[in-house]
Amino acid sequence: MSTTPSLDAVIDAASVIPVLTVEDIKTAAPLARALAAGGLKVIELTLRTPIALDAMKAMQDAAPDLMVGMGTVRTPEQAHASAEAGAAFLVSPGLTPALGDAMLATGLACLPGVATAGEAMAAREQGFEVLKFFPAEPAGGIAYLKALAGPLPDVRFCPTGSISRERAPDYLALPNVVCVGGSWIADTKDITSGNWAAITANARAAQAMKR
Repeated sequence: MSTTPSLDAVIDAASVIPVLTVEDIKTAAPLARALAAGGLKVIELTLRTPIALDAMKAMQDAAPDLMVGMGTVRTPEQAHASAEAGAAFLVSPGLTPALGDAMLATGLACLPGVATAGEAMAAREQGFEVLKFFPAEPAGGIAYLKALAGPLPDVRFCPTGSISRERAPDYLALPNVVCVGGSWIADTKDITSGNWAAITANARAAQAMKR
């Protein structure tokens, strides 16, 4: 993206956000093109490999219309490095006060991770509007998000973690869910083998689930 998207722009464009881990830089560009060909607009690349920042740049160059965010951001240093490298948005698995301050300081759209009502309240108090509910299925899934809707009516979630293709529409049907994360769109096997046709087909199915 030529300009940094706002939180609303990211959320409005998102459906099922693929959660990606790229281990070979050579796969970054064709992966981005395969996802874009399926109609996806928003993707999350995890900061789990030494080449993650370089892979993000390669994906942005290959598919300029994609909003490529950096996920698995765990420290203030990683938040700043991701922003400087050109991340469209930031996603974290959890939230600490220091990490929250750093994420907000970048000025990027951010989805910090929470797993409990208390964590969601603390994140909202710190100024975050949309939260990553992680790990979604192990942390209580749909039933837990339904339970949070009453006492926390102003909190919106992007649940991520063990959500299958079959379960994604049920999450998206919840009023407090704006998008979901799904690693099924581009799993390691398909990325490694270069099965771009399968990834494009999965991306098309994911985009069709858009709220």
